Amino acid sequence: MTAAGTWTVASVADAARVRTAVAGLAADAGAPLLDRTRFVAGLTARLRHCLDQGGTWRAVVRRGRTADGGGYLQVTVRPARSGADGTPPWRRSLPVPEPDRPLTALDDGARAEALSATGDDTARILAELADAEALVRFHREELHQTNQGVLALHAELDAAALAQRELLRAERASRSEAENARRLLTFLADASAAVTASLNPEDVLRQLPELLVPRYAHRIDVWLFDDDTAPVRDGRPAAAVVAARSGRPQHAAAHAGGLPGVDDQPPSALAPGRALLCIPLVGRRTLGVLTLTAPGPRFHPDETVMLVEVAHRAATALENARLYAHHRDTAETLQRAQLTELPAAPGLLLAARYLPATRGLNIGGDWYDVFPQPDGSLLAVVGDVTGHGLRAAVMMGRLRTALRAYAVDGEGPAQLLTRLHRLLHHQQPDLYATAVIARFRPGDPRVHWASAGHPPAVVRTPDGAVRTLDTKPGVMLGVPVPYEYRDHTVHLAPGSTLVLYTDGLVERRAQGVDAGTRLLTGALGVLSTAELEQDLDAAAESLLKQTLHDSERDDDVCLLLCHTAAVPAKARPRP
Repeated sequence: MTAAGTWTVASVADAARVRTAVAGLAADAGAPLLDRTRFVAGLTARLRHCLDQGGTWRAVVRRGRTADGGGYLQVTVRPARSGADGTPPWRRSLPVPEPDRPLTALDDGARAEALSATGDDTARILAELADAEALVRFHREELHQTNQGVLALHAELDAAALAQRELLRAERASRSEAENARRLLTFLADASAAVTASLNPEDVLRQLPELLVPRYAHRIDVWLFDDDTAPVRDGRPAAAVVAARSGRPQHAAAHAGGLPGVDDQPPSALAPGRALLCIPLVGRRTLGVLTLTAPGPRFHPDETVMLVEVAHRAATALENARLYAHHRDTAETLQRAQLTELPAAPGLLLAARYLPATRGLNIGGDWYDVFPQPDGSLLAVVGDVTGHGLRAAVMMGRLRTALRAYAVDGEGPAQLLTRLHRLLHHQQPDLYATAVIARFRPGDPRVHWASAGHPPAVVRTPDGAVRTLDTKPGVMLGVPVPYEYRDHTVHLAPGSTLVLYTDGLVERRAQGVDAGTRLLTGALGVLSTAELEQDLDAAAESLLKQTLHDSERDDDVCLLLCHTAAVPAKARPRP
């Protein structure tokens, strides 16, 4: 480090000389304008401080080199007397690019020039400051615009986020509504299947509390207008009476429910603390009123729509069940009226069974009949009119009556079937029937028989052998072709059994007729002659049990046992 100058400072003039000298030295060393201006300003402030302190001060300027090859000017200001008041020296350094550049001696003219240059430097700095201020203003305006844009962008982002939240909320609400609608539709489908699964009115009514309580109702009450057996414990709510009269659902609560398609009524005196929903049970006519007590504080509108629909379907199911029961009772009465008691015949034991189908109206066209002819012979008949229901039963009655009328002329089985064939074709061209007729003569072991498309009769001999009369039968009765039936003969020794039946006994939906026929012949073969003669009715029950296995039947079953005894015996009628 080398000394560049030393000055004594005791007055303002001394301080000015030092400031001017240092400014010139910094300019000679090539220091940047702004750096040297800051450097000189700092020195000026220090010198002013020294003058304010009073006394004499010494200012020393040195220059040197840094380790990286650069240079610097260093100014030290300290009291003239070393250690006079313990004030530490003030020292500042200024980096310069040309540390080895010769420094100009500062005489009076040089100082004046340096002072003038200081003014120029100040002017240049002010100009640069003005440019900087303009640039700052520009950037401030740009920053303001940017801030405005950012604020606008944030506002748009906030609005977009809000819109997205609203969309998500709406989507969740829609999804919840769709799920609720799906749940209600599923329940409605299940409830419809449950109430329509049975044709028993009691089963339909029993399903309602099982379906609705406790999820959709706290309790329910069914008021049927034509049911005088149901006890009325606390009377009927006024809303139920209004629903019965108006045919519209009624809501009774302290506050209006606003339920779709439902009228509002004041709260019920019978249940003032709970909302009531009274729905008329309307089918072809109004059957009654279904009253539901709300499971909570109120009924939900969507669930109310579902409950009204459940009530409507329950009413339809109840009406259908009642109509079915009426038709069934009428049909069974008609059917039973056609099945007369079996007559007593010498040397012949008779037993018959009729079982209606376990599905449908429980009535069909199956029948059996045994009656004497004028010549003393006995005709045993088993027939089956195709189809089910009242029409088949009515036609069965006509055929039975016509057969008895034709038999007065003493004609044989084949002739009787021929006349029935013509009658059925003439009266009911689209209805058909099968029948088998066997004629027994007292004391004659021969039995004459004829068949019109009927399942083959089965014969059990006294020794227990069983065979079917598999002679080809004639065509079905009513088939639109002319046909003459033929008589056949089978020998029945005393102790033999002739079994006549309809196809419902042997026909199996998945296995056909052969499997059922094998069951019948097998069951007949295990019966002894003693069992048949002692209790033919019990034998008929045993055949039914072993052949049907108590299974459900799609068709009626008719069975007629004709057992030839060695001695005259009374028939045991049990239709």
